Amino acid sequence: MLLKAELHCHIEGAASPDLVASQARKYGADISSFIRDGSFIWHDFTSFLAAYDFSAGLFRCEEDYALLAEHYLTSLAREGAIYSEIFISPDHAARTGLSAQAYADALAEGIGRACAKTGIEGRMIVTGLRHAGFEAVEKAARFAARRANPLITGFGMAGDERLGDLEDFIRAFEIAREAGLGITIHAGEIAGWESVEAALEHIRPARIGHGVRAIENPDLVRRIADQGVVLECCPGSNVALQVFPDLASHPFPALRAAGCKVTLNSDDPPYFHTSLKREYEIAAEHFGLDEKALSAITRSAIEAAFVDKKTRAALLARLGRGQ
Repeated sequence: MLLKAELHCHIEGAASPDLVASQARKYGADISSFIRDGSFIWHDFTSFLAAYDFSAGLFRCEEDYALLAEHYLTSLAREGAIYSEIFISPDHAARTGLSAQAYADALAEGIGRACAKTGIEGRMIVTGLRHAGFEAVEKAARFAARRANPLITGFGMAGDERLGDLEDFIRAFEIAREAGLGITIHAGEIAGWESVEAALEHIRPARIGHGVRAIENPDLVRRIADQGVVLECCPGSNVALQVFPDLASHPFPALRAAGCKVTLNSDDPPYFHTSLKREYEIAAEHFGLDEKALSAITRSAIEAAFVDKKTRAALLARLGRGQ
């Protein structure tokens, strides 16, 4: 089996319909408006967010979050993944009354369980929500910087790219950078190439979540390639949300041909009828990547992972052995 690694997945968005249905039974919630025939129901970005928020609201205690992380990473391992980074949001935990510490520790417990069963390594990236404002993002950064759990190794920002001036968020990222955390930021998904350029100018990330709209500016593509910034690409998500009309229009092959470091990721997999395995299949079927090229994508992800040198070396050794 081809070995895989994932750098870009929102953990609340990774809950399968079956798991959400189980949680709904636990809490006596009606899922009929959001899940039908084993699939999430949504038709535009607004209804996607409604389904997402409803499902996320069914994870309310530490054991719920531990189960969520264990369930997702175990499923990844069955698909051949040896490494996973998940985006975690203390804002989601706060809505359920959980502290950021309890939330992170519970997810780490689930990651540990999955590792014990399958050998998959997992880490967490704390994310602030851009549309919540710079104070909320700084609060998330300060939590991440405390390294309250050893599996927290990165910091990023998600949310609506069209809102807020990135200059207002510089301090949050400096707090995280000073703590030695890896830096990533969502840009170039809903917003155009200008959002990617602003991220490079003001945030100086090692990685960019999505970043695919950079293709609109050839000079920016060259800059990304020259600086070695890694793009966390999510083709299935991009097409589902109509960032691009179809896979034939997706710039993954062009970005790769231009020398950009690209990786494959699932984003919010069950909502977009995808998985990490499916993203690798898309790259083979639609982008023409053979097994050697796909293995190189996995290598790029491991090399860009927010892990210590010893863990990275062990992961690369596993990749080299093919097991």
